[in-house]
Amino acid sequence: MKTTAPRLTMIALAVTLNIVLGNLALFLRLPIYLDTVGTIFAATVLGPVAGIITGLCSALFTGVTTDLFSLYFAPVQLCVGFMSGVLLHNKKASWSLPLKALLITLPGTLVASLITVLLFGGITSSGSSLLVQVIHGLGVNQTLSVFLVQIGTDYLDKLLAVSLVISAVKALPRYRQIGS
Repeated sequence: MKTTAPRLTMIALAVTLNIVLGNLALFLRLPIYLDTVGTIFAATVLGPVAGIITGLCSALFTGVTTDLFSLYFAPVQLCVGFMSGVLLHNKKASWSLPLKALLITLPGTLVASLITVLLFGGITSSGSSLLVQVIHGLGVNQTLSVFLVQIGTDYLDKLLAVSLVISAVKALPRYRQIGS
């Protein structure tokens, strides 16, 4: 990846988008996260490496300022950045949007579920922890409860994020110059 001022500016904008939307979702205790919209945007416009850099910077900044849990979930941002870049960068809409969102979601969900169970016993700062406890209270084991909620909330989150990013990219007539 070439390092140019427009590329660095785009990555900084994407990091800011992740931080603002992620903190908004955290503050409102939403069952979705919104902290990967910028990562998906950077990966779509600039490629997988930019998505990975955006995700890592976002997780580090958020982790040391507002939500310590973000540091632990940095590997999820890396998965999302990589998968988004592979599936969305310089690609025509050959696959359906829901399928792309699912393929972006799955690796990160597996990683996030393991982190949530192994490090936090199924409880994190997001609103989805309430859903995990309800399912666990119904007799489902903790790991399966986390995965079931995680796949649902992650997929909804990524479907929304990918939809927003694709709409934004279509509205940007000259973004290819930055991504080249």
